[in-house]
Amino acid sequence: MTTIDYTLVKNVVKYYNDNRSTLRETANHFGISKDTVHSYLTKIMPNSTSREILDYNKSVRHIRGGLATKNKK
Repeated sequence: MTTIDYTLVKNVVKYYNDNRSTLRETANHFGISKDTVHSYLTKIMPNSTSREILDYNKSVRHIRGGLATKNKK
């Protein structure tokens, strides 16, 4: 069983909300996995701001994916 570093959780959530970043950007910034960031935002420290950002990012991910593919060429 692992213990949770709540200082890290608070920092991750604050960074995500303040920068309105993606899970991937936040994970890269802290050197943790996207799943860990998602868990922090939805299970350990859920809040309305994080939920709004998650919902927005989910609604536009198909656009970002298309742009990434376009830029690869």
